[in-house]
Amino acid sequence: MATLKDRIIDLLEKEGGISDREITDKLMGKEAPQQSVNIMCRNLEQKGIITRIRVDGKIRNCLANGIPQPPIRLVEEKVHIQNVELLSEDMLKKHLEKWLIQNGWKAEVAWGHQQGIDICAEKENKRWIIEVKGIGSRQPMRVNYFLSILGETLQRMDDPNAEYSIALPDMQQYRNLWNRLPHLAKQRTEISILFVDEHGIVTQKK
Repeated sequence: MATLKDRIIDLLEKEGGISDREITDKLMGKEAPQQSVNIMCRNLEQKGIITRIRVDGKIRNCLANGIPQPPIRLVEEKVHIQNVELLSEDMLKKHLEKWLIQNGWKAEVAWGHQQGIDICAEKENKRWIIEVKGIGSRQPMRVNYFLSILGETLQRMDDPNAEYSIALPDMQQYRNLWNRLPHLAKQRTEISILFVDEHGIVTQKK
């Protein structure tokens, strides 16, 4: 029989950003005492397995980025890593520039280590700010890329009329990280994500 720890982790893999009360209701039933869940979640936080973030007055639990991926996902990542050059930051920018132009945007791109906004696109009276990160060589590096690109995008938010997006390689780990980002955070910031694959196909998610 699965332990409480395992059940909590399994639940957070499916439904990140939920409170101790919600975890208790789903695992033990409505009105069940939540003390054991609260203690376990605190222990998991101390071990670095989950993070506990206060949102709208409630402590919400999310899996920490260090949770190991199932073996099948590790295999998928290795397949992508063989195409590192095809998913480098500048290659993603090249794909995005082409995609934006095809959709009627004028795009100004910061190539290589050039400072400033990675991609600033304009169409009519619209402005679109896009920050880009490449594939990274290891899973922990991609976690850092994901966190840093969110921070960089938040620091760019000085235009209330602009649209803001992050752009990352279309691979399972980045999709998992995006899915685990609480819906409320996406809703409040209105940040969207652009997944770009090695063939230049762009998929936008909100």
